[in-house]
Amino acid sequence: MEPLCILVADDDADIVNAVRLYLEKEGFTVHGAANGLEALEVLERETVHLILMDVMMPRLDGFSAIMRIRQKRNLPILVMSAKTEDSDKVLGLSIGADDYITKPFSAIELVARVKSHLRRYLELGGAGAGGSVRRVGRLEYDFDAHSLLADGAPVKLTPTETRIMELFMKNPGRIFSAEEIYARVWNEAAAYAPENTVMVHIRRIREKIELNPKEPEYLKVVWGLGYRLEKK
Repeated sequence: MEPLCILVADDDADIVNAVRLYLEKEGFTVHGAANGLEALEVLERETVHLILMDVMMPRLDGFSAIMRIRQKRNLPILVMSAKTEDSDKVLGLSIGADDYITKPFSAIELVARVKSHLRRYLELGGAGAGGSVRRVGRLEYDFDAHSLLADGAPVKLTPTETRIMELFMKNPGRIFSAEEIYARVWNEAAAYAPENTVMVHIRRIREKIELNPKEPEYLKVVWGLGYRLEKK
């Protein structure tokens, strides 16, 4: 089996080299890019399984690159940035990133995040079509293919969004707190203020499945408790 490939996009060559060292020790193939445009070029010529993307880069910044990537690809994207403000994290998640890692980070934390997202991504992408299907109103989820239909049309979800929808589709009517969603989907204890991270992903899913995302029919807030997929 060919080693999995990671793309590291950062204008700081020292960071790219350090991350390359961490990941190559774990058996990954690593490609570097100094800006968003180079990252897009790498994606055109290489098979990439996960992206680590800096935010502030010349020529094309990380946020703009993520928006372009999400037009075509669903692979996991982790934002790397020295910025710690919640607004920057929310922006990164809202445009399609799956997770956010703040500089400086340890090798252990980085490798653990990468492996966790790759494991979920491969689980979602490696299953065959057909099999167990659950319908909730206009929604239809195939647990073998990890695919969602709304009114019979395919819904393009990121790996993280897919995991969230799978959790809800397995448990229609059940209320999940933001902390429980984070722990189940990210497979780790809830980080600081997981509510913002979960909220952004829920909002993105609503934009894809709801007829009116501002007045959701399916993914609803239960104030003070969490979120629920309405039974239909």
